[in-house]
Amino acid sequence: MDETGAAGPAAFDLAALVAARESERYSLHAGHLNEMMVRMLQTIGYDVGFREGRGQYLFDRDGARYLDCLSGWGVFGVGRNHPTLRAALRQVLDTDMANLVQMDVSVLAGLLAEKLLGNAPYLDKVFFANSGAEAVEAAVKFARSATGRPGILCCDHAFHGLTYGALSLNGDAIFRDGFGPLLPSCGTVPFDDLAALERALARRDVAAFIVEPIQGKGVHVPSDDYLREAAALCRRHGTLFVADEIQTGLGRTGRFLASEHWGVEPDMVLLAKALSGGHVPVGAVLARKGIFEKVFNRMDRAVVHGSTFAKNDLAMAAGLATLHVIEAEKLVENAARFGERLIAAFTAMRDRFELVKDVRGRGLMIGLEFGAPRSLKLRAAWSLLETVNAGLFCQLVTIPLFKEHKVVAQVAGHRSHVVKLLPSLVITDADCDWIERSFEAVIAESHRVPGAVWDLGRTLADHAMKARRAAG
Repeated sequence: MDETGAAGPAAFDLAALVAARESERYSLHAGHLNEMMVRMLQTIGYDVGFREGRGQYLFDRDGARYLDCLSGWGVFGVGRNHPTLRAALRQVLDTDMANLVQMDVSVLAGLLAEKLLGNAPYLDKVFFANSGAEAVEAAVKFARSATGRPGILCCDHAFHGLTYGALSLNGDAIFRDGFGPLLPSCGTVPFDDLAALERALARRDVAAFIVEPIQGKGVHVPSDDYLREAAALCRRHGTLFVADEIQTGLGRTGRFLASEHWGVEPDMVLLAKALSGGHVPVGAVLARKGIFEKVFNRMDRAVVHGSTFAKNDLAMAAGLATLHVIEAEKLVENAARFGERLIAAFTAMRDRFELVKDVRGRGLMIGLEFGAPRSLKLRAAWSLLETVNAGLFCQLVTIPLFKEHKVVAQVAGHRSHVVKLLPSLVITDADCDWIERSFEAVIAESHRVPGAVWDLGRTLADHAMKARRAAG
């Protein structure tokens, strides 16, 4: 009540609202959002209702603890709900900052740009966006403006986002189909193929070559000389070399930028995902000064490209706090150390289990590739699944990992035979024990025919066939 005794407006109690409607989690989404997502979760048994996240762990509606090796597709590099991030965001809210004045500039944005460029001293300027896809869109515009050329080149199997410009650079047809026509003058070359890249650049109409230093779809690691020679080819042909570090950056691969593994200095570096700290989305384009000077070349073009919410104080504070945590907790070094341990453990599994064909990655970006076995019984079971749906076998790994061992992992792309791990950089030796023990058990079980894993395979194959018939 106010001073006169009259009833004031009812308080907004978010926690009470969530608690009251929690039981409707999946029906709300099926009714008002993406029903197919709900059906998929229910089919594979992932509808456990996660209610809490702390660091590298998730907790479901029953309080069971899971080790998250997906980390929001790499968003939670510093783990979920890090206290330093939470404190920084509270400070922004508690200090009544003059946020998004627009006809002014932000101190927090300047500080975050300064900090990012300190990790890439060969670059000079930063443009902030709201996401990785927006960073890609900005890079496309900047490259065309700076070079006067239309062409944008990417690699087969690339993933750079799902907005129209970024989608035009997507190397997987399942994401593109049904959405054309896409952005003109975009082309692809095979990843790790310098001869193909040189042929494409020789046309002298390519503004930028945008490449993931390690491809997220399938965790494809380039040959030792590829990125360095690709950058040299771009310089020779007047093309900008753009490193999409949206997933690989900020310590993920055991270096602050994955490009550092090969001594490459791109003309632009794209960041997002982990820079948010898992709280407020933020993307960034780090670029050479000459590129910015071509885009923002007069006062009347000072706002020729921008984004309304891009430099908001919460996002900038989240980025600053994230960089502080990465440095203070030595998370780059942590990723390198535990990545080396896990890759060695998985390599030993490859040598013992015929279904494991390859192990690759850097730091805590790791892919296990499965393939056709040699033994007769396993080969017959494998062929049956492949006939129904290529790549289905990987679900026989990720589902038992989830249900029986409480490990959240992902298949590394549509029709892929690769299971991918992107755990938070804060994992421990005990977490590595958990990962190794769980993968060992599931992979060993998958080599028993008949067995529980292949029973699951028949169930999934039946679901796939029914879905195919329903779709006509």
